[in-house]
Amino acid sequence: MARNSKVELRNTERELRFFRVRLAIAAGLVLLLFLALLGRFVHLQVYQHEYYQTLAEQNRISLVPVVPNRGLILDRNGEVLAHNYSAYTLEIDPGAAESMNATIDALSELVEISPRDRKRFNKLQEEVGNRGSIPIRTLLTDQEAARFAANRYRFPSVELRARLFRHYPRGEVASHVIGYIGRINDKDLESLQATGNWANYRGSDYIGKVGLEHSYEQELHGTTGYEQVEVDAGGRAIRTLARTAPVSGNTLTLALDIRLQEVAERAFGEFRGALVAIEPATGGVLAFVSRPGYDPNLFVEGIDPQNWEALNDSPDKPLTNRALRGQYPPGSTFKPFMAMAGLELNKRSPSFTISDPGYFTLPGVSHRWRDWKPGGHGVVDMRKAIVISCDTYFYGLANELGIDAIHNVIGRFGFGRPTGIDVSGELAGLLPSQEWKWKRFKQKWFAGDTISVGIGQGYNLTTPMQLAFATAVLANDGVAYRPHLVRQIQDALSGEKRLVEPNPVFEFKIRPENLQLVKGAMVAVTATGGTAARAGAGAPYQFAGKTGTAQVVGMKQGEKYDESKVAERLRDHALFIAFAPADNPKIALAVLVENGGHGGSTAAPIARQVIDYYLLGKLPEGMEPKADDEGDGHD
Repeated sequence: MARNSKVELRNTERELRFFRVRLAIAAGLVLLLFLALLGRFVHLQVYQHEYYQTLAEQNRISLVPVVPNRGLILDRNGEVLAHNYSAYTLEIDPGAAESMNATIDALSELVEISPRDRKRFNKLQEEVGNRGSIPIRTLLTDQEAARFAANRYRFPSVELRARLFRHYPRGEVASHVIGYIGRINDKDLESLQATGNWANYRGSDYIGKVGLEHSYEQELHGTTGYEQVEVDAGGRAIRTLARTAPVSGNTLTLALDIRLQEVAERAFGEFRGALVAIEPATGGVLAFVSRPGYDPNLFVEGIDPQNWEALNDSPDKPLTNRALRGQYPPGSTFKPFMAMAGLELNKRSPSFTISDPGYFTLPGVSHRWRDWKPGGHGVVDMRKAIVISCDTYFYGLANELGIDAIHNVIGRFGFGRPTGIDVSGELAGLLPSQEWKWKRFKQKWFAGDTISVGIGQGYNLTTPMQLAFATAVLANDGVAYRPHLVRQIQDALSGEKRLVEPNPVFEFKIRPENLQLVKGAMVAVTATGGTAARAGAGAPYQFAGKTGTAQVVGMKQGEKYDESKVAERLRDHALFIAFAPADNPKIALAVLVENGGHGGSTAAPIARQVIDYYLLGKLPEGMEPKADDEGDGHD
């Protein structure tokens, strides 16, 4: 018997139709993908060709800043005070170094890296962080540079670079004038960004920190150039494609005479202090001394901790600019200006006299303001009061003038305010008034406060810069010129020279007969019988001066000052102001010797040496002359 079975027949045509549909869909998807790729290709190659070509060029071409030569600083006679030289330096990029200590240890096998180098590197790394490369060794010899170059592949984070270094050939001489440069820190960076100057410092590591290097930074820095450099995949330069040359900084020529500066600094010996000498008719600063000074070359490569500690912790404070920032009582150098105030306000006549018992008292007050000479000077008029420096005379004059009259008249000589000299950091000193005391202490002014002001003590404070400026104003018959260190600026690109024209800032109209009296008395100070007679002895020119002694610590009522029993740093300061020749002043100066005692015996001889050299070309004993010193002098 036959068995029934169910047989399924394949529908080949239907399967073929489904296959064709799937094939069409797949082909459509492939076509769509191809069209998408083609569209993307067209977009990249046609529409964005320029954009991607620029990116490729940027990967191939690097824009490298070229640091300009920093401008020179010269003295008035062309002597170089600051210049540049090129040398090799090894620099580490902290951000690229895997192990800093391992890198430095490996480098030390090729070139000498001293503990001082490591300390300086660590100090600089603290200051700048990972912003840019930091030198681990500077001033490499040619042999050291070649040895590293042969092993360059071992140090991907280290670069051998030729750098420009600043050099101050005079070392410590005029250090507070010239200042120094240092590495750009965060504060400098913020300042450059705020002023819009950061772009011009691309590639620069250094900037002026103090002195003229800081104040004339924009003149000295120059304009940064650029090179288009083709680089390989490792970022190393292959060839230079184009170059925009940098423009060097401008050259500064100073009014300062570096030989006069050397004479002045040498004259201080071991004393601390300051001296400023000015040309009265122009305001040009001829000498600017702050002793002790420092060697600015120590700061160029980044000062090491040992030297920084020695300078910063020294009790002599060599980093303090005493000429601009030292504030001292002017002492008796204040008296010629007090005399001028008394004459101009008709509170005193030349013939007015007092009988000096050796002290001054106020009615109803038991306190005695004593004169420096016990027993007094007898009968004293104004001329004699200046010549012998009679305190009692000026105590009485101060009392009659009153503090506000003193402030208003003497302030016209420049006391109590910055002179405006073209170097930053100047302090204003203090010329007190009733208003000042109320604002400062919320106390009224008492009559007794005025007495000590009359002899340059009390609340009175002045800087040596102010004192020299006031002396120059007096020497120039009341016409004041803004003090300036820079005499001329020479453009590095055009060679054009811009003179710093004398700038009269004010004129104090002084009656000629009053000028004649005060100047004549100051001439007598340096003659026989005056307080600076020893300093003036034998001078072939006539010069005017005034000694001063400023107390550092106050004395009790009736107590006698004995220098031999006072610690050296608590002794009186010695001061002296002068101008010469007296009938046609070419130099005016102020000298301050810290803890130097009497102005006539300490400060005045320093001034005499400076004036002798400036007017006569006479060098102090033991100072070697240069070829151009013979017969020198400023007529």
